Amino acid sequence: MENVGRAFLRLFLAAVALLGATGASGQVQGVTDNEVVFGMSAAFSGTAKELGHQMKVGYEVAFAAANDAGGTLGRKLRLVAEDDGNEPGRALTVVKDLVEQKKVFALVGTVGSAAIEAYLPYLFDKRMIMFGSLSGADFLRNDPPDRWIFNFRAGYAEETEALVRYLVKVRHFKPSQIAFFEQKDSYGATGWRGFARQMRRYDYDTERTLRVGYQRNTLDVDEAVKLVHKHAGHLKAVVMVATHHVAAKFIEKLRGVDLVYGNVSAVVGRELADELVQLGPTFAQGVITTQVVPLPDSRATAVLKYQEALHRYAPDERPDFVSLEAYLAAQVLMEGLKRAGKNLNTDSLVDALEGIHGFEMGIGVQVSFGPSEHQGSHKIWGTILDARGNSLPLELE
Repeated sequence: MENVGRAFLRLFLAAVALLGATGASGQVQGVTDNEVVFGMSAAFSGTAKELGHQMKVGYEVAFAAANDAGGTLGRKLRLVAEDDGNEPGRALTVVKDLVEQKKVFALVGTVGSAAIEAYLPYLFDKRMIMFGSLSGADFLRNDPPDRWIFNFRAGYAEETEALVRYLVKVRHFKPSQIAFFEQKDSYGATGWRGFARQMRRYDYDTERTLRVGYQRNTLDVDEAVKLVHKHAGHLKAVVMVATHHVAAKFIEKLRGVDLVYGNVSAVVGRELADELVQLGPTFAQGVITTQVVPLPDSRATAVLKYQEALHRYAPDERPDFVSLEAYLAAQVLMEGLKRAGKNLNTDSLVDALEGIHGFEMGIGVQVSFGPSEHQGSHKIWGTILDARGNSLPLELE
């Protein structure tokens, strides 16, 4: 009887999940015979607006190329993007509008850890998939993973670990010579956890680390700069978890202090380079950025396809790490849609994505998911700027 009861419970929960995905009419929200509608909540205004813009570009050109080739199993893919300003309260309102008014099937390419954290409980309540966000936050990478959350990219903690490892093992800096600069929210906190974890591997007490920061959606770095100046005598490097405007301002105000700067991928490397070059060649030279995709001007197979799609569907846009990330994430999503088949719903897509193992796009890294793994890639690339703001490959090991 106990086994019968468990079997009944599983069937009941499956029925509840299916009803949540389809509604009482049996029609799956955001899905017709001819179309699948996806939503994106991101900043298209404020200091993080370039992140939202580039994510939108990447998904849109990927969808456009697929649609021109006949769609995914005959269905065209459409993106509805709305501006949340990277503000948590506003983001929740935006996501509710996308789900309840725009009737999207799933969210893709959402941007901003703090914003996502604000509406994540709502998405769980709605049993809605969120795929390929521009966030490396730990709360999107639970163990075991949350059923409806799928990440394409490596996490911020993995990026800051890689930066610390590079600075200590390759540059031979002492842990005590490395400071930490962060956005004071879940974005920065996740980066700090990776930083601290790697520092502990060197038996270093992170209570001794100079940890400074700034408030989200501001450029107020004065206090952080003041503290770095105060400790400049024994510092060699700063690991940064910031947006590009802030990172540029921080580096500008520390002019004259000989430091190695390294930021995680969400900084938008090209935008940071442009701002630093405008300040002068000495500002850009040697700035390091970790990346979760290859160089967007590389000759890798998938990157060449991205360049072609960008030229065709967004000719005014330059190749960019963030739009490349979105484009590649969209390829994985579309593979999941194909595997889910014509009877597309939330559960069929989740099962299809979890069945992707060793998916080869042509970037030198295979993407894999599974019931216990909802992060497709753990690969981190290193880049370093030259005086003209060009991103050059950097070996991190």
